Amino acid sequence: MKNSLNNIKEINSLFDRLFPLNRSILGDGYRESLKILSEYVPFTLLSYPTGKRVLNWEIPKEWVIHEAYIEDQNKKRIIDFKDNNLNIVNYSQPFDDFISLDELKKHIFVSPYLDNAIPYTTSYYKKNWGFCMTQKQLKTLKKGVYHACIKSEFKDGELITGECLLEGESKKEILITAYLCHPSMANNELSGPIVQAMLYQRIKKWKHRHFSYRFIINPETIGSIAYISDHYEKLKSNTFAGLVLTCLGGLQETFRLKRSRMEDSPLDLLVDRINDGDCIDFWDDNTPQDKRHIRVENFDPSCGSDERQYCSTGINLPVSQLARKVYGTYPEYHTSLDNKELMGIEALSDSCNQIEKLLAVHEKEKYYLNKYPNGEVKLGNYDLYPGVNTNGARKDSSMEDIINNPFFIKKVMFILNYSDGTKPLSYIAKRLGCSCQELQAVADILETKGLIQPID
Repeated sequence: MKNSLNNIKEINSLFDRLFPLNRSILGDGYRESLKILSEYVPFTLLSYPTGKRVLNWEIPKEWVIHEAYIEDQNKKRIIDFKDNNLNIVNYSQPFDDFISLDELKKHIFVSPYLDNAIPYTTSYYKKNWGFCMTQKQLKTLKKGVYHACIKSEFKDGELITGECLLEGESKKEILITAYLCHPSMANNELSGPIVQAMLYQRIKKWKHRHFSYRFIINPETIGSIAYISDHYEKLKSNTFAGLVLTCLGGLQETFRLKRSRMEDSPLDLLVDRINDGDCIDFWDDNTPQDKRHIRVENFDPSCGSDERQYCSTGINLPVSQLARKVYGTYPEYHTSLDNKELMGIEALSDSCNQIEKLLAVHEKEKYYLNKYPNGEVKLGNYDLYPGVNTNGARKDSSMEDIINNPFFIKKVMFILNYSDGTKPLSYIAKRLGCSCQELQAVADILETKGLIQPID
């Protein structure tokens, strides 16, 4: 790993190297971007060739764009792909002809919300061609004949994903994923990979890691589908929790968690605790009271990012999504105005700080497995149940705790029932209305008796 991301200057430098590259789901722009990010995270690269079947999808051909422009009848260039990557519909078919304005307009895309923004438009899986421009530009076009030229080609290539594992004491993994495929956009594209790289460098420096952390980067949708297709068993066996990182700019925005499909994954439950005020050390003293809240939305398979793949019906991993300036909620989304100024470099540093703190708090959570999960444990065999049990009184107990604390048995039963490896002790304590410290003492007894064990 050559480079660090310890300050705003270094973060800004990485952003400036990535922003101009013409990324797509395959191709040179994506490869160069991944090469740059690999200077910060030592990704192992995985390749999926054109034509390979991945779940219900197939890896497409690689798109190569050489030139694209529109000229008027005086050979004046109206727009040129060389001026802005977004001027061309991503994955446009080749086209070179003189056509009327009416015909040209059928292949011109503009933002419906902003008159000075170039929209981001794609046609990955259907043959088409087109240009993108601002509403202002479109309004200046006069009747006449225009030369529309797109010099592109399609060839067999490879889709590439990157992965990197930071090992901890446990084989259980926290999945940290981001996508990389949008050209020349900041919040909706580069905020995720840059924060992911920052998190890798931060977590690598932790003196102690209980969980292992797997970092995955890929083209959105088709990339995560390809990765899942080849690594499903590993993911199913090892993934304890996960976060898809997207749209993490916007310093004035509060975080928004999109729950996993399960809606009670370990990180879902932790965010609930934070919002309930149970993690008083999570917020910095200088965090305003009105910002001490993480917005929460239920899982929605109709929109979002790669959590839709990790949480698809047959996969159903405990993967949530974390965002800040959320996709689709601001007019600059998927346009040329989604730039550095809109995103804010400082917001990336702040986002990394908060996510690292979230993961650090989660490191302290205690998870147990009931070693006898089928049916209730016969507690009397372990001196954990009174010899005589009457309504309102327990006598002849072999344990002073049982005599003096009638709530003890209830704690025991709750711990045993919820110790399936996915519910932390803090969740059980909340259900019981007692403190974690109080419940930990009971858990220690059960562990000593050989009834529960910490998750590996």
